[in-house]
Amino acid sequence: MIVICRCEDVTEEDIIKEIKNGCTTLEELKQRLRLGMGPCQGRTCMMLALRILARELEKKAGEINLPKNRPPVNPVPLGLLAGEND
Repeated sequence: MIVICRCEDVTEEDIIKEIKNGCTTLEELKQRLRLGMGPCQGRTCMMLALRILARELEKKAGEINLPKNRPPVNPVPLGLLAGEND
């Protein structure tokens, strides 16, 4: 078993299963598996998932769009959002 997204514990098998169930974009994989939604915000897993998706769909990686980044692009400590002061 190869873990692709450590933050959300998503494996290569999970991704392939969803592709076989009809997922054709990274956005769909993100919605179904929470891929890239953990603390790292997809910094490590999104490109790995892109390669798997391209391989399974028999496309080139450049033909697949990355999901749109939504603020915050960089992780923000929850304390900062809660108004904690140092």
